[in-house]
Amino acid sequence: MKPKDDKKSAQIFKAVLRLVVQKGLSGMTMGDISREAGIATGTLYVYFRSKDDLINALFAACRENSVQVSFKGYDPRQPYKPSFRTVWLNILRYRLQNFEEYVFQEQCYHSPFITAATREKALQLSAPFYELIKRGQKEELIKNTDTMLLLSFILGAINELVKQSHYSGVTLTRTKISTTFSLCWDAIKT
Repeated sequence: MKPKDDKKSAQIFKAVLRLVVQKGLSGMTMGDISREAGIATGTLYVYFRSKDDLINALFAACRENSVQVSFKGYDPRQPYKPSFRTVWLNILRYRLQNFEEYVFQEQCYHSPFITAATREKALQLSAPFYELIKRGQKEELIKNTDTMLLLSFILGAINELVKQSHYSGVTLTRTKISTTFSLCWDAIKT
């Protein structure tokens, strides 16, 4: 059997990301994916046994990539607020620049396609976010409330900013980004 080609896997993943924005997770079929990727449906099944397997593999890859990008330049030895801002801005940039991945991940979080094992891996990959919040709470700089609630609030603000920018076609200004960060920080600080 011929070994799997990493370029073809990437081609398949890109096709899924494009289709999810157009049709949603439930709306796309393996046939749609193979056509979008420019490969035979049989070839697609060589790489992934099912649509569920493909979605789980792509979700895990996207989640891992997004966490790595989110913590680029983060140094826990630096003061908390600038460190938090670095991560916040990284998340914003990642979602703006990788809108299809962002939409895909959002749909996966609320989908029955994602297996318990994939959800567990995503939770493990989220550990740096929880540690960031716990650090701020330990230093008594952010509210000592439920970590998941704080993360939901922080990410919700970023998500809305990304969607507004994408769907309106308006580029975010430094001022709007800075104002949004300040509003977010003011809401979570002690």
